[in-house]
Amino acid sequence: MSKQDLPVGRGGGCCAPISVSPLDEAAAVEGAAVLKALSDPIRLRLMSIIASADDEVCVCDITPYFAVSGPTISHHLRVLREAGLVDCERRGTWVYYWPLPDRMQWISALLAAPDASALTR
Repeated sequence: MSKQDLPVGRGGGCCAPISVSPLDEAAAVEGAAVLKALSDPIRLRLMSIIASADDEVCVCDITPYFAVSGPTISHHLRVLREAGLVDCERRGTWVYYWPLPDRMQWISALLAAPDASALTR
């Protein structure tokens, strides 16, 4: 099984921040999959567009932001969905996307910076 075929959990719970303790193997695999999904500039922009919207976003409103084809946008949105960062619903011809707050909290908790007082040794 390749790393890309490993399932990515979608639980809201997280491990301790990496600044507090080392990750176990499962948390490292999950974290790497999520960060890999966000490591592409198009996917990072897509995530920012979806996450910053007041409500769900229609794919028809997303595509004009990019100079790539519709199928390319669909591919990148699928990667974000598989990483558990967004979810969607088809309504007629269009698909609507929204961020998954639990996953965004998970990333935030994973990458939480230590308290400044903890940095003084």
